[in-house]
Amino acid sequence: MNTLIKSIFFKSTGFIAVAISMQVFIPAARAESTIDIQILNAIVKDQVVAGANITLQKNGEQSVSAITNSQGQASFPVKFIDDQTTLLIVKKSGYSNLVVKCPCAGTTYAISPVMTNLDGLRIVLNWGVNPLDLDSHLVFPNNHVYFSKDNGDQANLDVDDITSYGPETITITQKKEGQRYIYAVHNYSEKSNLNSSSLSKSAAKVFVYVGQTLIRTYYVPNNQIGNMWAVFAVTAEGDFQDFNVLKNVKSEDRLELAEFSGVIEKTTPQAATYSSASQADAKTSNRLGEAAYHAGKYDESIRLYQAAIDSDGNYGQAYSNLGLVFQKAGRVSEALWANRKAIALASGAGAAIVRASSHYNNGKIYEAASQWQDALREFRAAKSENANAVYDKSILRMQQKGAR
Repeated sequence: MNTLIKSIFFKSTGFIAVAISMQVFIPAARAESTIDIQILNAIVKDQVVAGANITLQKNGEQSVSAITNSQGQASFPVKFIDDQTTLLIVKKSGYSNLVVKCPCAGTTYAISPVMTNLDGLRIVLNWGVNPLDLDSHLVFPNNHVYFSKDNGDQANLDVDDITSYGPETITITQKKEGQRYIYAVHNYSEKSNLNSSSLSKSAAKVFVYVGQTLIRTYYVPNNQIGNMWAVFAVTAEGDFQDFNVLKNVKSEDRLELAEFSGVIEKTTPQAATYSSASQADAKTSNRLGEAAYHAGKYDESIRLYQAAIDSDGNYGQAYSNLGLVFQKAGRVSEALWANRKAIALASGAGAAIVRASSHYNNGKIYEAASQWQDALREFRAAKSENANAVYDKSILRMQQKGAR
């Protein structure tokens, strides 16, 4: 850890403080054959994480590992080419596992403490040394959470960073049923420059966590112009819509709600397509996942279903299966998310049955958590898709608990 002297522009006041002494992570001078990485806590500013296991892994090669020291730093010789063919995997008890594509040398990443609330969501932004200041923005009805409005309705900006790397972290403690959430990243360092490509060159990455699981990762698009990265939305029903495009926002009064949401609303979610080979790979992984599930190997089953989804993100059956095994493994927040995605993707013959069973499974999760009203909503949704006496009994049971 080294001391760095900077001139910092304070966003809230416009005041410039010169010669501020700050403790920041600057990798010590090393031979080119080493990689230096620092790990921070995603929800506590500048809190380092010691004792985290960091692994660099590449298909067909033996992995290399290191443990972070008291400064949250780890260094080890480069065994692989430091590019996107190598994965960085970070594990620490009490935190969600982080898996991210390299390059990794000289990077700082933040890991998320495990979340316990059912409808919670955490969004963590990391980037490179430039630009200095990227900002996270979360917009939903009557709320705009960012650095000058860091508290919203059950959503908060946990960490704001203005000196490179991040993290910038927003936590939704409980998603509101029926409300749409929009997340974007703004390049504050070049807020007035509509022709900048520095955001595109920032190596920015957004990690989305539910429960104890990293469920989505977004990488900033390369070779694009724009000072705002429209990343994703969460629909009123809880499904993700991917944007992942750069836009220009000319407002200098901090992206007021009307302009910010207007730009996002005009952005069309990406319609992902997958090759026939990828779809075949997905079916193979899904089949293997089913075998592992029936053998009681839940962690292996989860990994295989996730591999199926990586190969074909439109594969509704894999999401449905993933929701079931998450539930069996006690990872119920993740099960809710997977079931909602299965509902959104269900189509063709048998789609109504998939939607009904997914709603029913979500209802059982809410019932186990004594969230009677949420459970009743899901059981009613199941019945609307497919008549079943089990759904009728579940609805009656919730009504007897006082839900309406």
